[in-house]
Amino acid sequence: MHSHSKEDTAEKIHTLLEQLTHHFEEDGQDTATHLEGLLHSNYVKYWEYIRLDTLLTLQNPKTAFPDEMIFIVYHQITELYFKMVLHELNQLKEEVSATGDYFLKRMERVNWYFGQLISSFDLISVGLDQHQFLKFRAALTPASGFQSVQYRMVEIASTDLINLVHRDQRDHFDDYSTIEEMFEQLYWKKGAQDVQTGKKTLTLRQFEKEYTDTLIRLAYEYKSRNIWSVFKRLSFEEQSDERIRQSMKQLDQHVNINWPLMHYKYALGYLIKNKSIYGATGGTNWREYLPPRFQKLMFFPDLYSTEEIDLWGKNWVEKEVLSKIQASKQV
Repeated sequence: MHSHSKEDTAEKIHTLLEQLTHHFEEDGQDTATHLEGLLHSNYVKYWEYIRLDTLLTLQNPKTAFPDEMIFIVYHQITELYFKMVLHELNQLKEEVSATGDYFLKRMERVNWYFGQLISSFDLISVGLDQHQFLKFRAALTPASGFQSVQYRMVEIASTDLINLVHRDQRDHFDDYSTIEEMFEQLYWKKGAQDVQTGKKTLTLRQFEKEYTDTLIRLAYEYKSRNIWSVFKRLSFEEQSDERIRQSMKQLDQHVNINWPLMHYKYALGYLIKNKSIYGATGGTNWREYLPPRFQKLMFFPDLYSTEEIDLWGKNWVEKEVLSKIQASKQV
């Protein structure tokens, strides 16, 4: 193994001291004081750095069913992935002169995170007993994954707010419409109406009370700095780069087709039993809310042809539903 000589080590230390001195002097700090502080500092420990003890205390089941622990951990993992996605989108928002390469790198990371999320959803079928789930879920009412504010933040950070308005209401708005006006007609609010009365569910009312101000403020922050806005500021050559355009389409399909339809797939498996259909814990109309063919939700509609828009979500249905129905008939 190669070992550095004492002369090499001394030279490296000398160079680092010069760099540290310059660094601290720029901020009006005394280098000796900071080095003395380093002398008395403890070494970094893995479990302290990631706050392991605290992390492992954040799972608090409401029932005695063992699989509820799996349910909680999985959703916490999901929220941490959303946090990483938002971290990338925030960097894109703050980079005032983003290049095509910078843009593509952020998009590749975000797509990788969502790809992991979508593939990990199979954990629900492996680690969640249907009988236990149908029992402990009653104790979670009216909480719902619908109330994930970070998911709403990802949507807002991705596209112009008009694209998140329910498709039946979009023609009612123009360039002079305010964010507050559009916010009242976002598509997910329609999905949180009580299936019996048509009124806002308690799930939605709680969510609006907690996060409306936060989401409206975020919508103003991203109004001209969301993914679509940043893309439109790239050069013509960069906007024409097929890698960049495909990365945006991939995100669109991850968030607006694959992610909701994975939920739909497992809702069909877990909420339909013995020909009985169980309602969502939040009272949301999941059969109308989740399928992309009903929402026609796209972050970047200008990237698609009329045919692609008409077929939105159809490939997933053919792969995950129709092909399996056909396979079951052949058994």
